[in-house]
Amino acid sequence: MSSSGEKIQSDFEDAVQVHHEIATNEKIKFQIIDLAERCVSALNEGSKIIFAGNGGSFADSQHLAAELISRLQFDRPPLPAVALGTNSSSTTAIANDYGYEQIFARELSVIFRPGDVYIPISTSGNSKNILLSVKIAAERGLHTVGFTGEVGGDLAKMCTCIKIPSSRTERIQEGHILVGHVLCAQIEDQYFSKS
Repeated sequence: MSSSGEKIQSDFEDAVQVHHEIATNEKIKFQIIDLAERCVSALNEGSKIIFAGNGGSFADSQHLAAELISRLQFDRPPLPAVALGTNSSSTTAIANDYGYEQIFARELSVIFRPGDVYIPISTSGNSKNILLSVKIAAERGLHTVGFTGEVGGDLAKMCTCIKIPSSRTERIQEGHILVGHVLCAQIEDQYFSKS
């Protein structure tokens, strides 16, 4: 096998190993169950799910919000969810006028409603704009659960975190979308089981 082939095989095996560790981690399973129940409770009260992240985590936050607004497993009515930072005019204005650290906090402080659930996503757990938004969420009383890597960074000191058992950015991001899909499936199943 060529060196490229060996590297590809190694990457596949590493990804499978991380997914296996997630699948066999009882703490992560219980965290997903608890978060899904919190989200369903919020939705039942007319509240929404709010996501945020930078870079690949920004893409994940949009992706997961879309799974709730559109559909994941079956046709059903939309569920209220939003990804912070998706209005590029607001984001660039806030970054220019107040600093990049403020882009999520400023938006969150005006769109939140009591009872909303906040899910910030950061592979390192140290993104300043995410940390500032979590501080705002705590001040507003939002139930917050972060998605991060195995170390957790400062985010894990500020809120409960679902930690992907890896220190590699790409493995953490793959784990986040896996956990996010499982979470969204649980929310769908639980919310619409009453129908």
